[in-house]
Amino acid sequence: MEYVSRVPPPPLDGLIHDVYYLDGAPPYARLTLPPSPAAFLIVNLGAPFRIRAGSEIEAAEYADGVVVSTPTRALEFGYPPGTRSVGVHFKPWGLAPFLSMPAVELCDRPVMLEDVWGRSAVAALRDRLATAAGPHQMLTLLEDQLRRLIGATAGLGLVRHTSSLIAAATGAVAIGDLSMAAGVSSTHLAQRFKEVIGVTPKRFARTYRFTATLLAIDPAGPIDWGDLAYGAGYFDQAHFGHEFQAFTGLTPTRYIEVRRRFLREHPGHVLDGWSLPAD
Repeated sequence: MEYVSRVPPPPLDGLIHDVYYLDGAPPYARLTLPPSPAAFLIVNLGAPFRIRAGSEIEAAEYADGVVVSTPTRALEFGYPPGTRSVGVHFKPWGLAPFLSMPAVELCDRPVMLEDVWGRSAVAALRDRLATAAGPHQMLTLLEDQLRRLIGATAGLGLVRHTSSLIAAATGAVAIGDLSMAAGVSSTHLAQRFKEVIGVTPKRFARTYRFTATLLAIDPAGPIDWGDLAYGAGYFDQAHFGHEFQAFTGLTPTRYIEVRRRFLREHPGHVLDGWSLPAD
């Protein structure tokens, strides 16, 4: 697969981690994405793909693209034989200025891009992208669209500052202390987090801690699960195992087996590191 990404210029860089272009055959027909403490957006330029947000929910098809706010459960992506798209990985607070509704309304409910930006705007963007000279011009067109859509967001500064403190503590922080430091009630802080990020600060911290722990695992080497759980601040290994199951649907041992399968079957693949084969 071809993968091109870059950090967008100001003012987008304060809201967006990177914009990217993806083209080619996926390594597996179905991939599982564990929850991460940030939203993403995909503008689809190929055949429709499918997303299932939870094992008890039917997969839905997305043709023009999709917007996903900060998820609380793993997502399963079903890819066509060839996929082509551009997309955005937002910073935790970064999606809200591009929405016309509170982010919590999208929580664990991936929505079609046209439902957020409007059918005509998305169709026009996809037409421009289809005639672009190459990936970098496509990313420039996407950045132009994003700049036009930035809106004012109440509470953005508060949520940005507080979520940055949570990230600096790798999620191991008392939310009550953060609300006191910010000079607001815990209820007010939770409401602002739901409006801007889509989840409460407690849930955000929980997701951030798990994500950081997961990314620290080297699947190619030996793993001491007890040390890993203790180092991440979990109460004990059983607590860590419960979180693992809740976030990925897998036990830690099964997760490593799946990661090692990906490494073995597709070494160096651009999608390795977070996504997991669901087949």
